[in-house]
Amino acid sequence: MLFWFAGLAVVAVWKVFQDTAIDYRLIMAGALAPDVLDALAGGVGVFHTVALSAVLLIAVMAATRGRRRLRRRVLALPVGTLLHLVLDGAWSDAGLFWWPVLGTQLPGDAPLSFHRPLIVLVAQEVAGVAAMAWWWRRFRLHEPERLRIFLRTGHLGRDLVA
Repeated sequence: MLFWFAGLAVVAVWKVFQDTAIDYRLIMAGALAPDVLDALAGGVGVFHTVALSAVLLIAVMAATRGRRRLRRRVLALPVGTLLHLVLDGAWSDAGLFWWPVLGTQLPGDAPLSFHRPLIVLVAQEVAGVAAMAWWWRRFRLHEPERLRIFLRTGHLGRDLVA
């Protein structure tokens, strides 16, 4: 699942913060990271826990102390990982979500999103594509200069904020 996480994460962050200076590339990367990293590790694991997102957030805060601009940029990663947990419904598996508080056993099977019926997965991807299409049009990323700036910085055009 690609568009479900990336598309809804950027739209959610935009709707909540309405900030053009957030690095939306890192929001997308953070939203995709838990599935990618757990898949590389062989199944659902620590990357689908609140603990990992909290450790990532603490690491970002500690590593960027005194560097406000860098902090603002890289905070997008833990925000993205937390949004992944929300969009994946990770809280439905309390043992995984609250690991290691409720126990140290991790399920280790397929990512949570793969436990859904195929029709649900398809509907989620369609919703993600729709979210990305809205976001693409809203911020006029079809315009070469806007797209170039977005790809280079992750930022959106300030002139488009009402």
